[in-house]
Amino acid sequence: MLPEAIPFPNLDPELFSIHIGTFTFSLRWYALAYIAGILLGWRLCVIALRDADLWPPSGPPMSRPQLDDLVTWVILGIVIGGRLGFVLFYQPEYYLQHPLEIIKVWHGGMSFHGGFLGVALAVLVFCTRQNIRLLSTADLLALATPPGLLFGRLANFINAELWGRPTELPWGVIFPGEAAQSCAQFAGPCARHPSQLYEALLEGVVLGGVMIYLAWRRGWFRTPGAMTGTFLAAYGTARSLVELVRQPDAQFVSEGNPVGYALQFGSWGLTMGQILSLPMIVTGIGLIGWARRRSSASSRGGGVSSRFGR
Repeated sequence: MLPEAIPFPNLDPELFSIHIGTFTFSLRWYALAYIAGILLGWRLCVIALRDADLWPPSGPPMSRPQLDDLVTWVILGIVIGGRLGFVLFYQPEYYLQHPLEIIKVWHGGMSFHGGFLGVALAVLVFCTRQNIRLLSTADLLALATPPGLLFGRLANFINAELWGRPTELPWGVIFPGEAAQSCAQFAGPCARHPSQLYEALLEGVVLGGVMIYLAWRRGWFRTPGAMTGTFLAAYGTARSLVELVRQPDAQFVSEGNPVGYALQFGSWGLTMGQILSLPMIVTGIGLIGWARRRSSASSRGGGVSSRFGR
């Protein structure tokens, strides 16, 4: 192992713990990441809704009270969808044998793709019930999501989980734990890609900057669906690239499949993260094209409106 490898910093996953008799309450960085991501995303939405110039002539898609109600639906979608997504996509056999473990979210195990599907369903139901424009609402959430991804990935790093594959690059991190140090090709300490930080940079900082730029500098809220399509395509691409250096879940690794492909074709294959990201990329690109064509047709035709996308 290269001497330039970085030792894992002395970080405690818990900020503090309170002991009352046999009961222990702990505040963890992971929980704080969810809270901070939701609050910052909500604040971005509030600022965007106040600026009527960002939106089509029909105005912002919802009022401030409706946004506050939507946050509750989004939180439920994140938690329920994220947990069920992890159960179904990554460890279905284990949870089929231990169904009571599904509700123990404090033990860890959340899936972004599951959370995304949960939020999508929650938003669909909310918009239908409130008679709110769906695509403009989705665009608003595309702006609000990157902060949560940034804080979530930073929390993954603090928890020393979801690390990358072994590397000899000078910024490799020596993560603690027997699993992280199980690298047959290295005799000494095993350094790994800090893939959590790669994702924090790409999915949080870069994607967040792109969303802000498109909203305030390019006026893409006036083309319903374009912001959502960009988020889907960009996130799917970023996640697929990081999967090239991210250590796959142990259940996908075997003697004949050391890389951990969920779908293998000889010596080549796709990880579960890539499989789940490909539909996002295709859907995102298609949605961008559809939104821009629809906007051009609307401009030529003097304006077309609908509850779905105006």
